[in-house]
Amino acid sequence: MRKFLFAIFAAVIGVVPCVGARAGGLDLDTSDPLFMLKTNDVLSETELTYWDNVLRLQETLSYGINDRLSVGINANFQQDFDGPQDGFGAVDLGGVYRVGTADGNSARIISDVLFGLKFGGSSRVRTPDYADSTYYVGYRFGRQWAGMTLAATIKSSWIFDDVPLGMAYIDFMPEVYFRITEDWRLGAQFTLRKATNPHYNQEWIGGKILRQYGRTQYAGHLDYEFESHDLQVGLAVNILF
Repeated sequence: MRKFLFAIFAAVIGVVPCVGARAGGLDLDTSDPLFMLKTNDVLSETELTYWDNVLRLQETLSYGINDRLSVGINANFQQDFDGPQDGFGAVDLGGVYRVGTADGNSARIISDVLFGLKFGGSSRVRTPDYADSTYYVGYRFGRQWAGMTLAATIKSSWIFDDVPLGMAYIDFMPEVYFRITEDWRLGAQFTLRKATNPHYNQEWIGGKILRQYGRTQYAGHLDYEFESHDLQVGLAVNILF
């Protein structure tokens, strides 16, 4: 199964660039993995995700302080239809700082530093992603073309919670994203997580399809985790103000 999914991932990367080079629209493409808010812009990201009889709704609001720095806040609530894990997850306060622009080097590589803190939330829904408290820092880099973006993120998180106390993990997330027409987008991502507690190791592969309407994007995504065999589906709406 894993080899089959990787074959699909490789085929998409190899075929779609042939049709993607015709498209543009980077300034409003809020789902692009290297998107950066402009000064005083506000981005609302609303997402509904379902997996293993759990429905999670989350909202992220981000603000562009200038063309290189943005800050944001994320909150989420989940409903467990088959257990007691209902409630709010940790609140995430974070930011992105652009340390390298495409004009700053001959390879036209864009690079960002990610940083943030997660805190609070119900003890019933705490996972490595929603534990109280979590500190994280990351580095994201890649390149944009008119019809395609290639990017990768390395992110390290430190968890200080009752369970698991003092755990840390590292995520490596390569991503490919295509503007196949003026209004349609496709994306694929792989996430490799290595934790100090091997129970929390994860390997995710996922794909998404998006439709652009002016300053609004509608998206659907499907993700599969190899260790637990979890399959999750989601819908998202991004609005740029």
